[in-house]
Amino acid sequence: MMAPYRLSMALTLAALGAPLAAQDYGASYDAPPSDGAGPQLETETLDEVPSTTRSSSRVRSDITPYIEVDQVAFTGGNGQSDIVTYTTVAAGVDARISQQRVEAGISARYERLITYDDDLADSDYVTGLASGSVKLARGISVDAGGLAARTRVDGAGARPSNLVGNPANTSQIYSVYAGPTIGVQTNGVTIGAAYRAGYTRLEDDGIDSAVGLGGVLPFDESTSHSASATIGQQAGGVLPIGWAVGGGYQREDAGALDNRFENVYGRVDLTVPVSPTLAAVGGAGYEEIEISERDVQRDANGNVLTDDAGRLIVDRSSPRLLAYEQDGFIWDVGVLWRPSRRTSLEARVGQRYGSETFSGTFSWQPNQRSSLGVSVYDSVTGYGSLLRDRLAGLPTDFESFRNPLTGDVSSCAFGTATGVCFDDVLQSASGVAFRSRGITGSYSTDMAGWKAGLALGYNRRKFLTSDSGVQAAINGTTDQNYFANLFLSRDLDALSTLTANVYANYFDPGFAAGEVFALGANAGYNRSIWRGLDATAALGVDYYDSQAFNLNNDEFTASALLGLRYSF
Repeated sequence: MMAPYRLSMALTLAALGAPLAAQDYGASYDAPPSDGAGPQLETETLDEVPSTTRSSSRVRSDITPYIEVDQVAFTGGNGQSDIVTYTTVAAGVDARISQQRVEAGISARYERLITYDDDLADSDYVTGLASGSVKLARGISVDAGGLAARTRVDGAGARPSNLVGNPANTSQIYSVYAGPTIGVQTNGVTIGAAYRAGYTRLEDDGIDSAVGLGGVLPFDESTSHSASATIGQQAGGVLPIGWAVGGGYQREDAGALDNRFENVYGRVDLTVPVSPTLAAVGGAGYEEIEISERDVQRDANGNVLTDDAGRLIVDRSSPRLLAYEQDGFIWDVGVLWRPSRRTSLEARVGQRYGSETFSGTFSWQPNQRSSLGVSVYDSVTGYGSLLRDRLAGLPTDFESFRNPLTGDVSSCAFGTATGVCFDDVLQSASGVAFRSRGITGSYSTDMAGWKAGLALGYNRRKFLTSDSGVQAAINGTTDQNYFANLFLSRDLDALSTLTANVYANYFDPGFAAGEVFALGANAGYNRSIWRGLDATAALGVDYYDSQAFNLNNDEFTASALLGLRYSF
């Protein structure tokens, strides 16, 4: 297990190392759609070469390390009827770097929880987000990013939720990625390529044992790789129409059942201008996807064996079991509307994964300080690949809100032109591959002293397992997740700031009776006392109801915090 301080350093290096492009590159607006990237609310402008950085701002560096001590009191959580108190000691860094060749953002925090109650245990954990890009030469960059978060991810929890008091049924998840990105233009032809490698790990010491093996096998860890390349030209070049030829390869190896996901594709895309702001788009190609797993060890009676942690033991000598296979012709058609540099709409319908697919994006920037984005997505992927691609869409100028009571990083981050949410990823960590379909919308603004972010979303996953493996019972079953998050922040005067967060989440595991519902709100007040020393007060109320797996957990929690932070 990696020590918390090493993970904090890894997040820092990931941010200073650079962000990976989350989409294929092509000619102007006729680039092929992103493969498996999920709800990344970002588009390129009509007449620009694809950029290898994901934000643009004035040259500056703002790095703020800090230490913090908080006293927290709560009642109602973990079945507690009395008031429980504990102390947290934290160290962290918030940084924003915008230089000629370096763009980076980071929010990382290590926290130690010190308890005084026999029902609670001392613990420590790391939370944070990081994204960065280093420009090596014109059109060439090295990108990286990372995530560390606490959450409930076993299908019997709810994300987001207020994790005061170190509750059971929680997990720590870490994910990092890195790789080069190329985007150059020569003689009117755009050439692009990207490679990204990722690693994701879940530490689930707090998983509720009542869940057992009744649902999807929990995620363990995985390594993933993705490579893509595209060459194309805008309309009005050699041809009156835009064109792009591209291809890619993805692979993920996960530890749960020695799962393996492989995807290779190639396609041609065309753009036919209808008017100066409207174009018809379409593409066709070939794709091959294969997902496989292994069986588990069993005793003489055929019963599955588990280790001391309750996890299944993979039989690595068993032959690979085919969970999903799809190959053949793929296509999609649609429209692209770009009336201005600040507004873009693209919608496509087609055939992929053996059925109809629908995808689209809408982005609108009414001004330089506000943005609205909507994304409809459909992909077959593994858990680690999905999280890696979601991180790759995180802008370097992101604004991440933290829970004022726990310090946990929020499930959504907002940039100048894009918003990225992790709710569907952090809701349930699946150890098997799945088809993920859904819609996410986000709005953020920073005007008149207010910073605000609103995100809404729905996700549906269909699990893909072998009919002859230990997870055969869940093959083809689905889960569904609905979420809403609202973040607010306002400077009351030169010395004080008010923040607030409201969230709601509904999760239907699908493979188990019952559902999980979470609703809550919290608010924090920060006051500058003297030369880097700040005082903080926060209040929160949270409701959590889990009927999945017949757990019948119904909790209402009220919490409060008083703390001091010193920023260097």
